[in-house]
Amino acid sequence: MLPSTPPRTIGILAPARKVSPAEMAPGIALLESWGLKVKLSKHLYGEHHQFSGTDAERAADFQEMMNDAEVDAIISARGGYGCMRIVDRLDFTVLKKHPKWIIGFSDMTVFHSHLYRQLNLATLHAPMVYSMGENRTSAGALEQLRRMLQGEEVLYSVENAVYNRKGKAEAVLVGGNLSLLYALSGSASDPDTNGKILFIEDLDEYLYHIDRMMLQLKRSGKLSGLKGLIVGGMSDMKDNTVPFGKTAEAIIAEAVAEYDFPVCMNFPAGHIHDNNPLRLGAKVTLEVGESVSLQF
Repeated sequence: MLPSTPPRTIGILAPARKVSPAEMAPGIALLESWGLKVKLSKHLYGEHHQFSGTDAERAADFQEMMNDAEVDAIISARGGYGCMRIVDRLDFTVLKKHPKWIIGFSDMTVFHSHLYRQLNLATLHAPMVYSMGENRTSAGALEQLRRMLQGEEVLYSVENAVYNRKGKAEAVLVGGNLSLLYALSGSASDPDTNGKILFIEDLDEYLYHIDRMMLQLKRSGKLSGLKGLIVGGMSDMKDNTVPFGKTAEAIIAEAVAEYDFPVCMNFPAGHIHDNNPLRLGAKVTLEVGESVSLQF
């Protein structure tokens, strides 16, 4: 289920780590330059240890933004950790009746997965307000976000990569941050991957953690029924003193070697500068050949 019209007013909230007005200013200016009215949540600049407020305060901000008839889209200020602490406090009744874009990545994977699993709602895996400042995100990726918000057609063309596997698939795209998908396993927010194209990305993980998480996806049956796999940035991976012996991409390729669905590695999305937006919970067409195309 997609929002019916492009947004006019976008709400900014911080469901996880705290932020400052200076960190938000460039992103707010960019959103306003797109013709959007910006509305700030009550506790956006709050502080409770590393969080932007208590769990109750952050949940109240999210609930208020979902229920606010003026707000057409909601974008996270930044990631960090905290979304899993508040997702079960929320009532999504109004959002289900009146869908609006929920935008973010990283820790926002909790909401991407929960909203598709429980409400069949599409969301945007995309740069957050913090990501819009100090050249943290490429101008091209930000323009693609503007296009997606306006409902314009988006087509990505990506160079071929090692461990890619040729093929074509049309299916609903699900996924997000691999560590969060691993953490959501068995919960009410655990995404159903059967018959879907799965997107994964991660940051600052040990290689053996990537191996363990991919094996968990495999052993739980989340890989065998896929129509396709898209792997975004696997950024700043770490290794032990005794090397694991494989890159993150090689680990992932090994986990899906026995299947025959198309695989795209190094897709420009995730914790990278060229973090292009993806529409999760909606159909896409993935074609992997001499190059890769992804059409929304």
